[in-house]
Amino acid sequence: MPIQTAPQDYQAAPDLLAGKVILVTGAGDGIGRAAAKSYAGHGASVILLGRTTAKLEAVYDEIVAAGGPQPAIFPLDLATATEDDYATLARALDETFGQLDGLLHNAGILGERRPIASAQYPAWAEVMQVNVNAQFLLTRATLPLLEQAPEASVIFTSSGVGRRGKAYWGAYAVSKFATEGLMQVLADELENTSKIRVNSLNPGATNTAMRRSAYPGETPTSNPAPADIMPTYLYLMGADSAGISGAAFNAQG
Repeated sequence: MPIQTAPQDYQAAPDLLAGKVILVTGAGDGIGRAAAKSYAGHGASVILLGRTTAKLEAVYDEIVAAGGPQPAIFPLDLATATEDDYATLARALDETFGQLDGLLHNAGILGERRPIASAQYPAWAEVMQVNVNAQFLLTRATLPLLEQAPEASVIFTSSGVGRRGKAYWGAYAVSKFATEGLMQVLADELENTSKIRVNSLNPGATNTAMRRSAYPGETPTSNPAPADIMPTYLYLMGADSAGISGAAFNAQG
């Protein structure tokens, strides 16, 4: 599958997401925090989902201080969340908003980086739970709400090692291959029956805590900040990408 990028020098209109309701996972830090603030800055009411309430509250305060629509907070640990937890979330969203215009699957964990031969199953299983199973459960629970929107966008977060396997990346790489597969299957299922578009997005090398953990010898500031890669996140979430589904995108050229 050819990799796509947003139009060169893409700039989102200030009101690109006005009136839309968008759920962002892993919204308390890094790329999720930047995406939540960017979506709110373009008019969206953002649901901040993450496991650390204090971080979500800080993002909430930043959005309000910047004059964005009032966000909502939903603390949830994807490593331990049950089917009932996702059903509860979907009911709360339905009662409060009645629809969901966008879903950014941003949350993920790195897990162990070691050969398959010495990989520990508990660590492997945790990566699969957070990076794959949680995405399936959250998507399934919110699909009826996404269907209620005039058009909706689902973005799955991919990785370079989820498009070409790389030694020692173990469960993380495999989970990202699974993410690409989940995106493709869902996009194909919805192609002729829904106005929901589904794509994957590889942020690339970005100055985040996960990147610094994975590449401790790298100079962090040699990579762009999360806020610098937001144009593609906006492009895929807004109407400018209408009609594009089942595609694999890179946030950096």
